[in-house]
Amino acid sequence: MAYKEREINKMYYSMGEVTAMFDVNHSLIRYYEKEFDILQPKKNKKGNRYFTPEDVENLKLILHLIRDKGYTIQGAKDHLKSNLTESKGQQNVITALENLKKFLLEVRDEL
Repeated sequence: MAYKEREINKMYYSMGEVTAMFDVNHSLIRYYEKEFDILQPKKNKKGNRYFTPEDVENLKLILHLIRDKGYTIQGAKDHLKSNLTESKGQQNVITALENLKKFLLEVRDEL
């Protein structure tokens, strides 16, 4: 039986890690933090922001609405206020499909 590595889940992500994940500037994340109530990173005494996995998922949802679906900032706020659970469910489906695609491409490359 092959050894399967566990996926390491971090409790907090630094601002640099989050900007690298989404390929955005620090200023954009700070701006979204001010605009969207669902994005609430923790700050230490120095003011460094630390994002929980839930914050990362919320940021992914915000970026999906604005970048991919073409919502304005106000439109994304309104959508999240009225359809937050539905939007999170759709984002989970999208993430699962992206992971499946990645897996299938890896299998294809190995053949």
